Amino acid sequence: MSRLFSLVLLLTLAASLHAATIRVDVRDARGAAVADAVVYAVPEGRELPLAKKTAVMDQKNRTFIPHVLPVQTGTAVKFPNSDDIRHQVYSFSSAKMFQLPLYKGTPANPVVFDRAGVISLGCNIHDRMNAYIVVVDTPYFAATGKKGRADLASVSAGKYAVRVWYPDMTAEPAPVALTLAASDTKELTIVVRK
Repeated sequence: MSRLFSLVLLLTLAASLHAATIRVDVRDARGAAVADAVVYAVPEGRELPLAKKTAVMDQKNRTFIPHVLPVQTGTAVKFPNSDDIRHQVYSFSSAKMFQLPLYKGTPANPVVFDRAGVISLGCNIHDRMNAYIVVVDTPYFAATGKKGRADLASVSAGKYAVRVWYPDMTAEPAPVALTLAASDTKELTIVVRK
């Protein structure tokens, strides 16, 4: 059994050594970091299978956590309510319309996001509650933190279009064409208009 474990660990390490990384800094026109931007790399000429993953959009202190949740197409999202009051989560977005009736705790069934797009969330009870789920057709994505940086790790070699979405976006920045070899680390800065 330990030999099998060692072999699996060795193969996993070898695969990660041959994967590329894309480091992206998202900045506004004045050079300030843009937090909560979703950076994703779409492979050229390849269709990718739907994700079979689960993600979480929580509700704490009458706030959705996180404010922006990127997921791959096919991901099931759970909506736990960690508050001691009831919430009624909804979306009228064309990529996914749904409504979770008033509840506390966690609804039994997660919501599956099977179409790419931006889903704007709200709560029928608390108008100031809002958040976004950004569904992308690629497993290579990340949200920027406070410093405006997103690292896309374990990216396969190939050609990609690196794209960005961020809250209050008025026009999508032009995608950045990128070719990656195995074990490459590429660094990009994408400037957006706010």
